Amino acid sequence: MAKVSATPAALRLIAELTAEYGPIMFHQSGGCCDGSSPMCYPQGELLVGDSDVLLGEIGGAPFYMGAAQFEAWKHTDLIIDVVPGRGGMFSLDNGREERFLTRSTVCMT
Repeated sequence: MAKVSATPAALRLIAELTAEYGPIMFHQSGGCCDGSSPMCYPQGELLVGDSDVLLGEIGGAPFYMGAAQFEAWKHTDLIIDVVPGRGGMFSLDNGREERFLTRSTVCMT
């Protein structure tokens, strides 16, 4: 079962970014500045390592999280949404006046 899903607004923005940049991917930021922001990159721009966990796909885009962060969040399901604002500095949603945001719910599995 996938640990990540997306709202209709997020799926719309994913479709827009994919049309503009080609295949994209996500990595949940664990940094202090963009901690609740999933970072969006063209596929292949961010190298995924052995310590990254694939949580699933949203809008055809793979969604990863670092293993240490996943350990802390493993009892949550992530819901990717869109809110007004600027995306992370290196994320494809930056400069669009709307950005991705990670929401979560506690799960029992």
